[in-house]
Amino acid sequence: MASLKHDGARLLEQFLNDPELPQLKPELEPGEERAGYRNKAVLISLGWITLRRPYLYSPSKGQGRCPLDNAWGFVDSYSPEILRLSCRAAASAGSYEAASQDLLTYADIPIDARQLQRLVADMAPVMNRWRQGQQPALAQATCGEVMCIGTDGTGAPMRRSYLRGRKGKKGGRARTREVKVGTVFTHRKPSQPDQRPERDYRSTSYLAAILSADEFGVLLRNEAIRRGMGWAKTVVFLGDGAAWVWKLARLNFPGAVCILDYYHACEHLNLLAAALQGEGTALAKRRYRLWKKWLLKDKVAEIIEQAKAELPTKAAIRKMATLQINYLERNRSRMLYQTFRKAGYFIGSGVVEAGCKVVVGQRLKQSGMLWSRSGAKHLLAVRCALLSGWFEQFWKTYATSGQALAFAA
Repeated sequence: MASLKHDGARLLEQFLNDPELPQLKPELEPGEERAGYRNKAVLISLGWITLRRPYLYSPSKGQGRCPLDNAWGFVDSYSPEILRLSCRAAASAGSYEAASQDLLTYADIPIDARQLQRLVADMAPVMNRWRQGQQPALAQATCGEVMCIGTDGTGAPMRRSYLRGRKGKKGGRARTREVKVGTVFTHRKPSQPDQRPERDYRSTSYLAAILSADEFGVLLRNEAIRRGMGWAKTVVFLGDGAAWVWKLARLNFPGAVCILDYYHACEHLNLLAAALQGEGTALAKRRYRLWKKWLLKDKVAEIIEQAKAELPTKAAIRKMATLQINYLERNRSRMLYQTFRKAGYFIGSGVVEAGCKVVVGQRLKQSGMLWSRSGAKHLLAVRCALLSGWFEQFWKTYATSGQALAFAA
């Protein structure tokens, strides 16, 4: 196999360096002149080849360039196909070192871990720009009746220099930065009243970035628009009770049906029952089970009324219970689970919760990992492209631009 690849590389090298091969003739910029040719070693899937490219030089600037490098899609000394495989391996493997070993074992491509990291840093911004330039999706008759949008945050371990001035939990030293994760998916309403909604096949796209809530909200809204939010009959926004989540929804999805994740609501019911009846007591457990049933019958107002009537006089316990009651009151319009179920909507934010684990946790939270902000940002961009299903579409476009088609095989 190695000898066949070597022979193939030599044949391709001979073909591409043939003087009779029609090539794009680069245009001269003001002050430039043609200065012969320059050789460049390029790694393709067959191995290393040497290409002879026209060289343009500007005496006034004292610098030159080889325009065909951009036309062919080179980054450093790597062809588009090598770039594609490198980005896929870096985003899929558990570490850059593992990705380097995978490329060598499965494709006989020798790229070390540090070089893989540099290639991801080069290509991630290009991939993001391409995605942002895509037009909104057209209406589809078979899916997209309901578009669900969700967001949450999860911590990523960072180097100490990227944590200066940040406070950790309980006043300790910060060890992570919050990565905001967003999901967009579609589903149809169930045909039968007792059926649960199901996501449309491969309809979920992911976003993940270390940004403020305001900045991330704009990105999430743009992704929903690209996914065809304008064609959806209903837009549903799922989230936990964090204040930034609902502010993001209010600013970027003003017409959406906002639903508090049912399981987060149940956690607060449990805390409320424990505060009123005693943590771990049989009465608290019975009260929690009763309130869960009420919650699924749109009786959040009754829960609040009963809890207020049972507030104890002891200040510490009363404060704990009041905190949970206030949470229920703030979110009561988002907790009409019987109504939401009848309408055929999801009432749980499990998709975005899973997204936090799949997009961020499985790659950025491996043992001993510490990230720079830019390193995490670039890798998350590639990983989101891969998990969202547009990774290969990008590379098809990139590989067929200019003369890069020669290296797409």
